Amino acid sequence: MTTIAKVAKHAGVSPTTVSHVLNHADRVSADLRKRVLEAIAELGYVPNPMAQSLRTGRTNLVAMLIPDIRNPFYPEMVQAAQSDLEALGLDLLIFNTDVPGGHSQEHGEHYLRQIRNRRIDGLIVGDFALHGMHDALLEIDLPTVFIGDLPNQAVDSVKIDDFGGGYQMGAYLAKKGHRRIAHLTGPSFFAEAMARAAGFEQGLRDNGVEPLAELRREGSYLGPSGEEAVDWLLATYRDDLPSVIFFGNYLMAAGALAAFFDRGVSVPKDIGVAVFGDQPQLEYVRPRITRVGNTPSLLAHRATELLLERLSGAYAGPPRSEVIPCNLHAFDTA
Repeated sequence: MTTIAKVAKHAGVSPTTVSHVLNHADRVSADLRKRVLEAIAELGYVPNPMAQSLRTGRTNLVAMLIPDIRNPFYPEMVQAAQSDLEALGLDLLIFNTDVPGGHSQEHGEHYLRQIRNRRIDGLIVGDFALHGMHDALLEIDLPTVFIGDLPNQAVDSVKIDDFGGGYQMGAYLAKKGHRRIAHLTGPSFFAEAMARAAGFEQGLRDNGVEPLAELRREGSYLGPSGEEAVDWLLATYRDDLPSVIFFGNYLMAAGALAAFFDRGVSVPKDIGVAVFGDQPQLEYVRPRITRVGNTPSLLAHRATELLLERLSGAYAGPPRSEVIPCNLHAFDTA
């Protein structure tokens, strides 16, 4: 087995120098560092991560909590964060709190305990992953970034402008001449969902269109609720459909599009469709969906940057809150 002593002998340096290269490269000259790294490569030496963490106080592990691994929004977020962290030699651990399965509280508490016990260096929380547990972040002694709307601002946070994005879509549809507009919101207990809905309705009002309460319905953020909304519309307004329906997220819109197709309703001929969300998967849907939002990867990249600033000591001030604007893309469906 290759040891630090063997690497040191091969490179013609002391074991202490090898240790400094592995853990504190700034203490070693460029020439010595090059010799040690070449010896490590030639001998195939692999540092013991546990021993390294004991010496440096760092594990090079970052945890990420997400609420639903089945939702395409979150794997894209994970991939972006993982790419940024791996480029700096950090590994990412993923914990799925399973909010749709009703396990967010028990899983959240369990995973937070694991994160503390594993001596994780930093934490990224994906919006609803700690639904109802935001106060737990006040007690976590760990560099943390929250992706989403964090009411208590316990840690750094970054979010998209849900109200502003909703407003853009409301204004756009009103200016396009739509008057009878159906609206499937996200769950009312999610602040982001209500911000999107409020922005959308304000955008309509500011452009001369009064939102119709009878055409507003609450969804679950999952595909089946989009299908259920279609059945409700057809059962209630089959002979007088609204001119367009706005969905609070991509999954509900996907469920609705499948239901419209299966039930012989043509989009956008019979009814238009607009959605809050800008996932890459939408590029492959035809007809192309009119949408507003921003990509999950952009949120994850910025969250990772904020976390790395904490980990490196580049920033040690009070919690920061950043809002990323939304972009509206007008395509075929509305």
